[in-house]
Amino acid sequence: MHREGILKYLVDYQPTSSDEMGIVERFTHFVTTTPDCFERTHTSGHITGSSFILSSDRRCVLLAFHAKLRKWLQLGGHADGCPDTHDVARREAFEESGISTLLPYLHPQAPIDFDIHEIPPNIKAGSHLHYDVRYVFCAQEDSYTCSSESLELRWVPFDAISNYSTEPSLLRVIQKIKDTV
Repeated sequence: MHREGILKYLVDYQPTSSDEMGIVERFTHFVTTTPDCFERTHTSGHITGSSFILSSDRRCVLLAFHAKLRKWLQLGGHADGCPDTHDVARREAFEESGISTLLPYLHPQAPIDFDIHEIPPNIKAGSHLHYDVRYVFCAQEDSYTCSSESLELRWVPFDAISNYSTEPSLLRVIQKIKDTV
């Protein structure tokens, strides 16, 4: 079954709060009841993979000012049929930053977080949910190239993140990373 890998991640995941437990339960229900969960053609929602990329000195995270959403966010995107969310997150990180050498951080290939968030309607699709599987990678070099999906990329020190984003799910992951540095 192509959903076995993500279901194992969900079973092994250790939520840090009751809110996270609820996310994991909703995520698990979605994956078990939606055979095409990895396809963006599933219009009510689909799985995405995202990357929190740490600088080579582990003091900053690479944030993108998203062209469509007009927010500072981590890099990431659609699974487009790929059930390996780790590969999805790595692929999207490379496509959006040009950073080719990304090393796993802490637990190789294990997600640091799961999130479910609503994407507002746009020209291509109506409002829908992204079931986001989140990973942390470390860059071996700090140079990057901004893709057309973002207006800007920037290395942001951990203590300055709140100047760029107040998204609770982004701040939750940053806190998890800070707790391990």
